[in-house]
Amino acid sequence: MGQARSFEISKQVVWEAYKRIRANQGACGVDGESIQDFEVNLKDNLYKLWNRMSSGSYFPPAVRRVEIPKASGGKRPLGIPTVTDRIAQMVVKMYLEPKVEPCFHEDSYGYRPKKSAIEALGVARERCWRWDWVLDLDIRGFFDNLDHALLMRAVKKHTDCKWVVLYIERWLKAPAQLEDGTLVNRDKGTPQGGVISPLLANLFLHYALDEWMKRKYPEISFERYADDAVFHCVSERKAKALMVAIGERLAKCRLELHPEKTKIVYCKDDRRRGSYPNEKFDFLGYTFRPRGAVNRSGELFVGFNPAVSNDAVKSMRQTMRT
Repeated sequence: MGQARSFEISKQVVWEAYKRIRANQGACGVDGESIQDFEVNLKDNLYKLWNRMSSGSYFPPAVRRVEIPKASGGKRPLGIPTVTDRIAQMVVKMYLEPKVEPCFHEDSYGYRPKKSAIEALGVARERCWRWDWVLDLDIRGFFDNLDHALLMRAVKKHTDCKWVVLYIERWLKAPAQLEDGTLVNRDKGTPQGGVISPLLANLFLHYALDEWMKRKYPEISFERYADDAVFHCVSERKAKALMVAIGERLAKCRLELHPEKTKIVYCKDDRRRGSYPNEKFDFLGYTFRPRGAVNRSGELFVGFNPAVSNDAVKSMRQTMRT
């Protein structure tokens, strides 16, 4: 006799999730199994996964923790799930994303269908011409410090589907396996590298930041790409007040601004005189700063514009050498 089915999950959805994971490829998890290995017994493996998810007996294995160098120096920790776990996460993402996506803010650009980094950069560029000041925001260790209880409250606002809630809770608690094999338990954070993590991060910041901004500061425009955000202000005084207010808001959501990386920037150009300590900022691999440009009449002028950042150029060179 087979296990009793607790949840209605269709085999077709599991198959569709597998196809999406296959298209993305990706590294091996803790079991060392590649997509190609998984496909040796494809039908069997997908049936087992469907069976476990439908009966509530699917428990995610540990994620393999690796560290990759950041363009700005230091290391970024990634958590790589197994192939099976990536497919399971995709099943939940395919169910949850259509429910939360219509609610998200129009200026949230990260990891969303029909949104892109290039679109965010274009909007930021135009707004830097319209407003003189930018608050360049950095949240310290966002993915590592995300509060589980607050995140689950946000998830439950959008679904009462028991298996979706159950599996998200299990993924949040799944341990990380270090390179030496040590298992590290997690009581906060969601691993970068997981299929479901970007959607959960957007959902968390939708309530922690985007909705709060819409309520408290509807006149201030911003662009957010996951945990990277810039806010456009009419004056330095407004930018300073906003930085304090956002710091207090994030503290209530158990997050904090990075004290060195969060800064107020003057968008200097031909029309804007005066000198200030910060007249440039980086956003999505581009540096915004005063640059020489040519107008339609062929005259030279100084505009506040983006170009590929030095860190991004170094990374490109390294990739080309490799």
